[in-house]
Amino acid sequence: MNKRLYIVLDTETTNNMDFPFVYDLGFSVVDKTGKVYYKRSFVIYDIYVLCKDLMRTAYYANKLPQYEIDLKSKKRELVRFSTARKIILQTMKKYNIYAIMAHNMRFDLNALNTTLRYITTSQQRYFFPQGTRLWCTLAMSRSIFKNKPTYKRYCEENGYLTRNKQIKLTAEIIYRFITGNNDFVENHTGLEDVMIEKEIFSYLKRQHKKMQLTYWKETA
Repeated sequence: MNKRLYIVLDTETTNNMDFPFVYDLGFSVVDKTGKVYYKRSFVIYDIYVLCKDLMRTAYYANKLPQYEIDLKSKKRELVRFSTARKIILQTMKKYNIYAIMAHNMRFDLNALNTTLRYITTSQQRYFFPQGTRLWCTLAMSRSIFKNKPTYKRYCEENGYLTRNKQIKLTAEIIYRFITGNNDFVENHTGLEDVMIEKEIFSYLKRQHKKMQLTYWKETA
């Protein structure tokens, strides 16, 4: 397969923002048009089952009954964190993945690394192999939307502004803009959020403009 393929992933976490533990990990293999080649949705046994006290304080703990329904229907898979990681690394090789993406990669990468270190007592420290391209659709969005008058006007008209009166760049707001669906509400579950983030990536690629691809440096 000659075309470049990417993995878009999303995590849902518990504990706190500094040391987040992943209990929901969804990912999909996509091309630049958003076409899906493969997808999985994991509920992480090590956190979801073995850290029940933490799960009761999870930010989206009200969704836990739905997770139970999804697990019974096999919409999601209950796996060890090590298994989820193994499958993602195998998928990277199988599809010759060019880059891994997340909307706010800084957070998701920290969550994956923190969970790995917690479970392995720091015997393993980095979720992805050294040299893996780690892209951030939030950084890309800043590059594209900060100078886009139609998006700025859209945010101002709908009150999608931060406390500092800056345009909001959450996946939910961007997806509303690119689809024209102002009633859309983000699921805040791993694979479902991946499905909107891949559409954001596809939209950004269609702009054919230079973008910052990572949260730490400029890349054309």
